Amino acid sequence: MAGGARLENANPLIFQRSGERLLTATDEDEDVADPFDDREIFDLIRSINDPEHPLSLEELNVVEQMRVNVNNQESTVSVEFTPTIPHCSMATLIGLSIKVKLLRSLPDRFKIDVHITPGTHASEDAVNKQLADKERVAAALENAQLLEVVNQCLSSRGL
Repeated sequence: MAGGARLENANPLIFQRSGERLLTATDEDEDVADPFDDREIFDLIRSINDPEHPLSLEELNVVEQMRVNVNNQESTVSVEFTPTIPHCSMATLIGLSIKVKLLRSLPDRFKIDVHITPGTHASEDAVNKQLADKERVAAALENAQLLEVVNQCLSSRGL
């Protein structure tokens, strides 16, 4: 969150959080191999904190389950996120936070693609290019200050 700085979107729309996923006995049985699904990935990212507001990405409608796609056979996960405003300067940080959360949570076999929902950001091509570049992502995570901000976004807030 910006301490004392002027917020780009001072009054964002706030959306209701979706209900918790109902777990079945099969979901909890460690002996049953169950594939990752869209909801499981959404559950991993929905509570990421927005860097500007004391709200989750789900509450700001930045992430939605319908914009998550998992293909277990091809080991791919794709997440589209929608910044709250078209000129959001936090878009790269939000995308990086989503990517880091998934990199830390999923098996190494998955290729993770995080990108801006087409047509929702003025600099979507530049942001998407940064998020798709492994070397840029790795370099960003070597920056102690940036990593601290990402970790704050990923810390639990008790929603």
